[in-house]
Amino acid sequence: MNTANLQLEGLLLAISCLLETLRRKNLLTEQEIDAALREAGDSLKLEAVKSDLSPANLEAVQFPIRFLRAATRMNQSGQLSFAALASMVGETKAGH
Repeated sequence: MNTANLQLEGLLLAISCLLETLRRKNLLTEQEIDAALREAGDSLKLEAVKSDLSPANLEAVQFPIRFLRAATRMNQSGQLSFAALASMVGETKAGH
């Protein structure tokens, strides 16, 4: 596996744990976390239009945001492995 992929996996897991800690300590609600991540995704879409980013590249850039949104929802109902959650996120497109 590419080293960059492993680094991204570690970063996403660390951020999802931080987000869960913020939610658990009632510093942010699940809805506030989701809204912030949705805003980040919307900003990416606007940037993609300006920079002529291909749809495939836009999907790749949005994957971490979609992963974190899914991880935030899943932390309420139980922890999934990175591979299982990434697979679930990869099978869906943004907005579905």
